[in-house]
Amino acid sequence: QLSEKLTLRRQQSTTIVEHYLVEQLNLLGMNAVRFDLRLSESEEYTSLGHDVVEYYFSANEKSQMQPVGLIASGGEIARIMLCLKALLAQTKALPTIVFDEVDTGISGEVADKTGDIMRKMANEMQVICITHLPQIAVKGTAHHQVFKLDSTTQIKTLSSDERVMEIAQMLSGASLSDAAIANAKQLLGLSAQ
Repeated sequence: QLSEKLTLRRQQSTTIVEHYLVEQLNLLGMNAVRFDLRLSESEEYTSLGHDVVEYYFSANEKSQMQPVGLIASGGEIARIMLCLKALLAQTKALPTIVFDEVDTGISGEVADKTGDIMRKMANEMQVICITHLPQIAVKGTAHHQVFKLDSTTQIKTLSSDERVMEIAQMLSGASLSDAAIANAKQLLGLSAQ
C-alpha cells in the first residue's frame, strides 16, 4: 500500500520535475534540451517502492531521447546534477550541499549562471563548491584555498587581498598581470584601483 502511494506521488511529480529541469537547463545554455522521466514497475518491493525511475534526455530537438547516462556529456551531466540538487534543496531541509567541480565542461556565461544558482541555494543552506572557474568562485561569501604541504592536505581561508590574487591567478594562470588583478577586483565587485 505504501509503495502504491509512492508511485502515485511520483506520477504526480514527473511533469513538475521535467519542467523545472528544462527551465533551469535553458538558463545554463542548453536551449533545446528535452527531459522525460519514465516510471516502470519493478518486480521487487524495496524501501524505495517498486518503481524503476529513468531519466531520458536529449540535448537537441533532432536527436532521439535516451537514458541520460548513455548520451549526456560530462558537462551536461554536471549541469543536470546541479539542477537536480537545486530542486532537492527546495524540497528538503538540507543543512549542507557539496558541489565537487560542477564546472566541468562549462565556461563564460554558463559558469556565471551556475554560480547564480548556487548563490540562490546558499540563501537556504550552506553550499560548498570546489571549482577552478573564477565566475563561480566570486559568487561565494568565503574563499578557501586547498593545497598540499609536506604530503598533507591543508585548507586556508583567504583574506580579501589573497582572494583577489587567487581569482586573478584563476583568470590568467601562473603569471599575474595588472589586467588580471583589475579583472578579479571587478568580478568581486571591488574598486579596480
